[in-house]
Amino acid sequence: MKSIRLALLGIAVFTLTGCGQSGVSEDEAEFAMGDRPKAFNQCASCHGIAPGAKLIGPSLAGVVGAKAGHVGDYAYSSAIRESGLVWDEASLDAYLTNPQAAVPGTKMSFGGLKDAQKRAEIIGYLKTL
Repeated sequence: MKSIRLALLGIAVFTLTGCGQSGVSEDEAEFAMGDRPKAFNQCASCHGIAPGAKLIGPSLAGVVGAKAGHVGDYAYSSAIRESGLVWDEASLDAYLTNPQAAVPGTKMSFGGLKDAQKRAEIIGYLKTL
C-alpha cells in the first residue's frame, strides 16, 4: 500500500510540475497524491487500482472514459458488456447509486451508495487512476 502511495505521489509531482496547467481539479490533484477518499475503501475490498489487478472485481485503473465491460481481461457480465455505457461522471454516479438499477443483470453485488458527496469523492478519485 505504501509503495502505491509513493508511486502515485511521484506521478502527481511529475505531472503537476512538468506540464503547467494540469487539467485536474484541486480535489483530483489531492487524490493523485495518494490520499484516496475513505468512501473508496468499500470499492477497494473488491477492486484493485493498478492496471491488470485481479481481485473479485476488475481493476479500476483507466475506468473513467472507458466503455463499460471492456477494461482489461475481466470476465464481465453480458449485461455490462452490452450496456453501451461509457464511464463518465453521470454514468458512474448512477451506477454507484444503484448498480442493479443502472445495469440490470450486472455481476456487481454492491447495494449502492446513497450519499452523493461520497459518490462524488469516489468518482473524483477514479479520474486520477
